[in-house]
Amino acid sequence: MKLLTLIIAFLAGTTLMMSAQNRVLVSKKQQHLWVISQSNDTLLSVKVSTGKNPGNKQRRGDNRTPEGTFPITQIQDASAWTHDFKDGKGERKGAYGPFFCRLSTPGFSGIGIHGTCFPELLGTPSSEGCIRMHDDNLRKFVKLVKKGTKVTVTP
Repeated sequence: MKLLTLIIAFLAGTTLMMSAQNRVLVSKKQQHLWVISQSNDTLLSVKVSTGKNPGNKQRRGDNRTPEGTFPITQIQDASAWTHDFKDGKGERKGAYGPFFCRLSTPGFSGIGIHGTCFPELLGTPSSEGCIRMHDDNLRKFVKLVKKGTKVTVTP
């Protein structure tokens, strides 16, 4: 029994160490996100949606996704969060999916990687500046990253 406990502890620790080394690449041109391991293996490859407007974020509300490398600062439970998309339908529960992975984007707050209530728009530039992915993919994503994981967003 003790040997089994040690093996489980070792494997759990190895998984945690591996996730600390993973990095994330987001291509706004391809509307795609990859999680890459330290040994350059692709662990996750998914369609995403980035900002509605092209170019690097300039100001709050410009519907652009910032470009550069940003660490994840928090992984929050967003399952009960709501958002009003100003489409006349009011507050929408589940707008962010199950998680919100907050990014440290100097000069801007509220930018992150999260789920979507509009999965049909994935693969198109359609967000207000965040990086959206399918909720099922987000559940896989949060198992591969942690606080401090670097996210690089390219034009």
